[in-house]
Amino acid sequence: MPETLPRDEFTRNPQFSERDAEVLRFLGEEDLLGFTFEGLRRRLGTHSETLSRILHRLEDQMILEKTPEGYHVTHKGKEMIGVKPLASSSRPQSATQHRVAILRTLLPYGRGSGEVISGLKGRWFGPLRWLGYSEDERGTTMKWVTGDGAVQIDAIFSEGELAIEGNVREGKDLTDAIKASYQLVGHLSRFTPSGPEGRVAFFSLGRAFSLHN
Repeated sequence: MPETLPRDEFTRNPQFSERDAEVLRFLGEEDLLGFTFEGLRRRLGTHSETLSRILHRLEDQMILEKTPEGYHVTHKGKEMIGVKPLASSSRPQSATQHRVAILRTLLPYGRGSGEVISGLKGRWFGPLRWLGYSEDERGTTMKWVTGDGAVQIDAIFSEGELAIEGNVREGKDLTDAIKASYQLVGHLSRFTPSGPEGRVAFFSLGRAFSLHN
């Protein structure tokens, strides 16, 4: 089994170009197991042709595989980049970015997170474009990014709850991303049974709200 390659060693390894290393570091930092080409392009701000060549090289090295849903990190890729547990507020952030807690919600009563995740996967909300996902035994984190790549929204499904966090580039306004996050939560009502037991309660900025069919 290959040893995990320290992220600061990517650029020193002749197997990878500097641009390859940038993609690999990002996949490791975000724990991405699956992602879309356009989502990654927006997030990294990389030219389409350049990114296409990078992903093709990583496919050739069996680090990534292309599927109808986008790109998946292979078993070899997971070992190489050291995919870790789900993102959390304790994870070190870049000096030019900061993570912001936006809201928490209980998942609809009588609906498993798998059904909700399937309904949200690949969807766009306001300015948010689908990026990809990560997962472990605790649950799944779904990720969206704004068109300019300056704001990333993480929806973390764990133990019957959903927490939404924003990863924001320094100096970027989070207002549109917050609105889009509420649109995402509103979309949960489509998976909610009718009646009071089907309400979706969410909490943000110390206030409580509910949505229902």
